[in-house]
Amino acid sequence: MSKLILIAGPCVIESESNVMKIAETVKGIAERLDLDYYFKASFDKANRTSINSYRGPGIEEGLQILKRVKETYGLRICTDIHEPWQAERAAEVCDILQIPAFLCRQTDLLVAAAKTGKLINVKKAQFLAPWDMANVVKKLEDSGNHNIMLCERGTTFGYNTLVVDMTGIVEMKRFGYPVVMDATHSVQKPGGNGTTTGGSRENVEPLAKAAIAAGADALFFEVHPDPDKALSDGANMVKLAEFEELLKRINKVYNALH
Repeated sequence: MSKLILIAGPCVIESESNVMKIAETVKGIAERLDLDYYFKASFDKANRTSINSYRGPGIEEGLQILKRVKETYGLRICTDIHEPWQAERAAEVCDILQIPAFLCRQTDLLVAAAKTGKLINVKKAQFLAPWDMANVVKKLEDSGNHNIMLCERGTTFGYNTLVVDMTGIVEMKRFGYPVVMDATHSVQKPGGNGTTTGGSRENVEPLAKAAIAAGADALFFEVHPDPDKALSDGANMVKLAEFEELLKRINKVYNALH
């Protein structure tokens, strides 16, 4: 039986100690539940709602911290990139290069990521139909990379609201690549708090379970020891102390189908 793929970590690198604590804790959870785990954290959040919002330590310090996570815990690393020049640098440390939803049609970014040969996880934009990802896939394939994952993270539904159409997972699986469900960003209320994004983390679990039932191959979560004090995306993140029990319940659905 194949393992459920788990991509999880904090939204952004807040400090080395914070990242190390989360990595160590989630690694233990993944080992106990027999999950295929990738640690995720961003060195820069270039699409924050407000210019005054915390963005991260930047690529130099951020990649050094991610490298220490990799060496200390033997974990594979996922991070997102926002500009083409970042692809090659991030690929020196990371195993998955993630393309943010807002940037999933940026040809130069996709080509640069593809040319690293790394696994590319592309988040479907909130404004795209699932079948529109065919053009994204072709850009990566034509750039010589067939190591691709596609990620559902909700679709714009009016103002400050996202909705998840589970048939989108079915549609994207037709491209022949694994599909990831981003269970935490999908419960966001973009810009819903004025200068920050809101969210409803109580909906993370039902969306994750539904995605698995619809055929998702992987789940993406952002977790934090104290989400209400997190420097980014706190409203939709899962509390670290509650993460194992949540994953146990979700994994029962996965195991029942596999």
